[in-house]
Amino acid sequence: MRVAVYCSSSPSIDPEFVDLAFNVGVAIANEGWELVWGGGAISMMGAVARGVRSVGGITIGVIPERLVNLEFQDTESTELHYVTDMRARKGKIEEISDAFITLPGGIGTLEEFFEIWVGRYLGFHSKPIAVCDPTGAYAPLRESLHHLTQLQFMKPGQEHLVEWCSDISSAIEACRPAQS
Repeated sequence: MRVAVYCSSSPSIDPEFVDLAFNVGVAIANEGWELVWGGGAISMMGAVARGVRSVGGITIGVIPERLVNLEFQDTESTELHYVTDMRARKGKIEEISDAFITLPGGIGTLEEFFEIWVGRYLGFHSKPIAVCDPTGAYAPLRESLHHLTQLQFMKPGQEHLVEWCSDISSAIEACRPAQS
């Protein structure tokens, strides 16, 4: 099973978020799952991959050629796919992943999260989506989404396509394939 992780590449965030990413990587690898991520070696992006590899796991990066130097591609990645642009990156990550975890991040992380969520809602995939937010970074976002639902901009049930988790073990659990 392959789990995609969306997270920050910002070098100026609090180290607790970098630690969170590392620990998510360890948890993914401890399940025997592979990591799919943006292929960067810095900040949370690098930490999640290092976490996977620290316990012998497999990392599969997908990075646009233009960002190779900006995000300092992770040359220790088990596999690294080079793509032309961000749209190709998101498409490749969706294609080769079986589940998705979103960690705290900025507009790039949110763009990836919303795109995968909309894809599930529209039936382009039925893969699990979890948000792992132990610090409450996304609490105002959740409040805004609830408000949009009350205003009927979001349809009932859309919120339930995402599992909002306050710890790593819940996020891992949310990614498990349904038992048949």
